[in-house]
Amino acid sequence: MTIHSGHASNKTGDKITDKNLYAVIMAGGVGSRLWPLSRKKMPKQFLDFFGDGTMIAKTIERLHGLVPVENIFIVTNKSGKAIIRKQLPAIKSRNIIVEPVGRNTAPCIALATCFIQKQNPDATMVVLPADHLIQNIDLFQRTLAAAIETANKTNALVTLGIKPTRPETGYGYIQSQEGDPELAAAISVRFGINAHRVKTFAEKPDLETAQGFLNSGDFLWNSGMFVWRAESIANEIARSLPDLHNDMEMLTATIGTKQEKKVIEDVYSWTHSVSIDYGVMEKAESVYVLEADFDWSDVGSWDEVMKLRQRDENGNSIGDEKLFLHKTTNTVILKPKHKAVAIVGLEDVIVVDTEDALLICKRGHSQDVKHIVDTIKRKQLEEHI
Repeated sequence: MTIHSGHASNKTGDKITDKNLYAVIMAGGVGSRLWPLSRKKMPKQFLDFFGDGTMIAKTIERLHGLVPVENIFIVTNKSGKAIIRKQLPAIKSRNIIVEPVGRNTAPCIALATCFIQKQNPDATMVVLPADHLIQNIDLFQRTLAAAIETANKTNALVTLGIKPTRPETGYGYIQSQEGDPELAAAISVRFGINAHRVKTFAEKPDLETAQGFLNSGDFLWNSGMFVWRAESIANEIARSLPDLHNDMEMLTATIGTKQEKKVIEDVYSWTHSVSIDYGVMEKAESVYVLEADFDWSDVGSWDEVMKLRQRDENGNSIGDEKLFLHKTTNTVILKPKHKAVAIVGLEDVIVVDTEDALLICKRGHSQDVKHIVDTIKRKQLEEHI
């Protein structure tokens, strides 16, 4: 995939030309709910589920015209760096930041902030997971442009909330409330995007609670996408996670020196695992959420993949001449191209076949695939994960 640089238009046709704009792509996850296709050696962000490019390549391509490629940083692990260098040669090696071990999103974002502040203390950061699927790219970029303006005008932490379309139990939620009416009006007029203050964050709910969230009209899905000034997030980390902030200061002092790698390894050996939502966002003094109305999925389970893949009139996956189905409906199959697979008399089933593992899962239960992976780990069958 070709990666470009340039500038994006907002609703009014203005150009985003801020040289201080940076992007952080979080690409260290394993995606265990998408086992057996997603593995430690090749996690979901480096896979092509829909025949149009890998998840991480599409994430970066969506930034075309908004963030120059030289300002894009990717945080991953050691094996991820090798994959990124192969899949995305336009990303400078220096912009691929390696975590020695995963410690959730707060340390990941803190580490990237250190590198960016070292390069540009006035930076504004767009923080994105590497493994989301987003349609309506123009609307996505316009929403990001609105978030960038909100962050720069308010010094607040800004997140994107997806308008919910169903009582989803697999996502966290954000409850919004009225914010600065003057700012909200300005963002609405210029970008056509609604901006609110955040009232509270909610964990993944049960179905009844999710339905209540949907009925209330003031809850949005938590997308895990953020925009803020580097200085603002550093200040909030200092206030809410002072130990992590102290680590950041030590890290920043060694970036670009021979001690950099050793200090990162030391810090990650004692840093606690904590999410940015729990560790910072829920405690921050000023948080805004912008309503995002583009088509979005975190592609977090096989059920999500099933919804998004092309299917025939019987609801079955298509496009494989060595797949044979009889009296089968609403079934999606992913398999090696060389292998012939026949399925007879099944409905509402997900089948994922690889060279060394096979998953057969009832639709609606794919969130539980993670428990299978945990069982495989306990049995020390590491070659299968």
